[in-house]
Amino acid sequence: MSTNGDRGGAEAAHLRQVTPLGNFLYRFLRGLGVVLAKVLWRFEVTGRDRLPTVGPFILAPVHRSYVDFLVAAMSVPRRMRFMAKDSLWRAPRFGRFLESVGAFPVDRTGADRTALRRAEEAVAGGEPLVMFPEGRRQEGSEIAEMQQGPAFVACRNRVPIVPVGIGGSDRAMPIGSKMVRPAKVRVVIGEPIYPDVPVEGRVPRRIVAETTERLRAELQGLYDEVRD
Repeated sequence: MSTNGDRGGAEAAHLRQVTPLGNFLYRFLRGLGVVLAKVLWRFEVTGRDRLPTVGPFILAPVHRSYVDFLVAAMSVPRRMRFMAKDSLWRAPRFGRFLESVGAFPVDRTGADRTALRRAEEAVAGGEPLVMFPEGRRQEGSEIAEMQQGPAFVACRNRVPIVPVGIGGSDRAMPIGSKMVRPAKVRVVIGEPIYPDVPVEGRVPRRIVAETTERLRAELQGLYDEVRD
């Protein structure tokens, strides 16, 4: 990700608040998605009792399909914030819609400092946040090389990371497909990972790296559990 994420200055870096209309749209679309997913994907989730019911956390799912955003939203009862690739904002109206329901862009070609600041602002405000630690959609049974962004935000803000395995989304909407397909989609939510960081002060890079590796191992186990 590029470090030129400071486009537009401090005002552009500010996280847009979700309006009551945005909250309504999020809840409506999530509910509609749950109904359709149960029919089309025989959608099921295990481990919801592991999700924090109050306070911020980072939801860190496996990423194999565009529908993983919807799957993540349907898996968590609380309204989520989402970090999504900035190319989705090329259509301004669609970008405004995404922001209205709680998403914000990230430039995946480098370390996007603006996106990281927005992520920290979200969790500092008590909101759960979805970050895909593999960075982009992947193929295959192995968890790809991990980005350190989720662990960095979690460690700096002393919030848990919740790993999530998603199985079947790669068949529900494979890479290169523009349409969803019938498939069995299963989700398993893992135990929260609480970063072992000092109560105050700077977070050593070593701890961020160790937290990232722990997350990778947890994700691999969860993905092995749900993929066919």
